[in-house]
Amino acid sequence: MPAAEQVTDPCAFHGEGPVWDRAAGVVRWVDMLRGDVLAMAPEGGAVPRIHVGDVAACVRPRERGGLVMAVERGFALMAADGEITTLPELWRDPEIRMNDGGCDPRGRFYCGSMAYDAAPGRGALHRLDPDGSTSTVFTGVTISNGLAWSPDGATAYYVDSPTQRVDAFDFDGDTATFTARRTVVEIPAGRGMPDGITVDAEGGLWVALWGGGAVHRYGPEGTLDVVVELPVRQVTACTFGGAALTDLFVTTSRQDVPPGEQPGAGALFRFRPGVAGLPAATFAG
Repeated sequence: MPAAEQVTDPCAFHGEGPVWDRAAGVVRWVDMLRGDVLAMAPEGGAVPRIHVGDVAACVRPRERGGLVMAVERGFALMAADGEITTLPELWRDPEIRMNDGGCDPRGRFYCGSMAYDAAPGRGALHRLDPDGSTSTVFTGVTISNGLAWSPDGATAYYVDSPTQRVDAFDFDGDTATFTARRTVVEIPAGRGMPDGITVDAEGGLWVALWGGGAVHRYGPEGTLDVVVELPVRQVTACTFGGAALTDLFVTTSRQDVPPGEQPGAGALFRFRPGVAGLPAATFAG
């Protein structure tokens, strides 16, 4: 089976949410529970950190330059000059935090939440529109995780990790509505828990497996056809990057890893699967 190569030191305690920033020519990801946004050029080198709050849950580029981010209890914007504006909190409960998300093809930014103790049903999926307004898409989830769209933008894929599923929705880009929920992938419990996801240009779905030490690719019909192994167990998310979008970057975590074990845990890994990814949608606000 193919394996991924380690391309950074273990620079994150809980690496998550990678995205290719085309304008800057770097892959960005978060060290979530340290509240930092990280970046790396494809040729390697230093990994600068930007501290954005107690939690940095998800990051995406903005069309006008800068970044949009999910922080502990809401959203924040970084201008092209680096100035950060934290938007009003969406809730006050200190037991709930943001976790993972992404942008839809029309440039809206989403992030899902979860309880710090992963209590069932306490999470939700939230949306930030380009005009700065916010809304709750749906509630009653436990660990709101990966979110991605099909190449034609008509299908949204979503992970609530403890379900062991990747679900699909019909997505209406005009109204930002999610309907006709159904299961497209079921992960056997012994192979890890589904975490972050991305979609390639052929419609293949790549799923990072928390506790499974791997990334799986499923064809559009849901059939497993590629297993990428990693030397660490807590595999969190993946994204395509590089100039031709042919590198699959994979984030990992040291959370729940005993001291002295899995020395690469927390590093960024790379794999070249022979298929290109889709350009990351940017935030239109």
